[in-house]
Amino acid sequence: MTLPFAPSFPRLALSAEDLACRRGGRLIFEGLSFSLGGGEAIALTGRNGAGKSSLIAMICGRLRPAGGHLRIEGAGDAPLSELLHLVGHRDGLKTALTARENLDFAQALLGEASASAQEALAAVGLPHVAALPVGYLSAGQRRRVALARLLVSRRPLWLLDEPASALDVAAQAMLVGLMRDHLAQGGAILAATHGSLGLDGAREVRIGA
Repeated sequence: MTLPFAPSFPRLALSAEDLACRRGGRLIFEGLSFSLGGGEAIALTGRNGAGKSSLIAMICGRLRPAGGHLRIEGAGDAPLSELLHLVGHRDGLKTALTARENLDFAQALLGEASASAQEALAAVGLPHVAALPVGYLSAGQRRRVALARLLVSRRPLWLLDEPASALDVAAQAMLVGLMRDHLAQGGAILAATHGSLGLDGAREVRIGA
């Protein structure tokens, strides 16, 4: 599946060097290093509590590393926070708003408009729910609306926390198609997952033993 509204991105390079994480005074992980460039995907694995979500929070700027460095190259003057999309473990949707209103809000907040809300919903197989409040949708449908946010604004780095959560087999195949399109346009993906991303060439970075 090739999306007609998919943009091409400048080649970014994200690198982590000897990252350490402490939460509540407890060392979660240390000595974590990896690099991620345009057109590349990383499957971030590890047991529950190993620090996968904490690493994503560091990249987003919500959590400061206890040691080490995060660097981004090829972004010009733009801060890392303006180059990424986050789909967290929770969907982060406003249940009283319709699916279209949630996506319109995300586009207005993030800027760099790409697909319209209706185009994004069609891409995730939900054009018929645009006018429905998100609170009426199933868990799998809400997850697909959350993933549709990736398409309404143009950002090169996707940070995904258990992106296939609540998705059935057909929706998982749809997600793989969206990720492949993003990589083909020069985007990059880092996804915390307990299973395979379904992407040929995706590298695994494991946190903890």
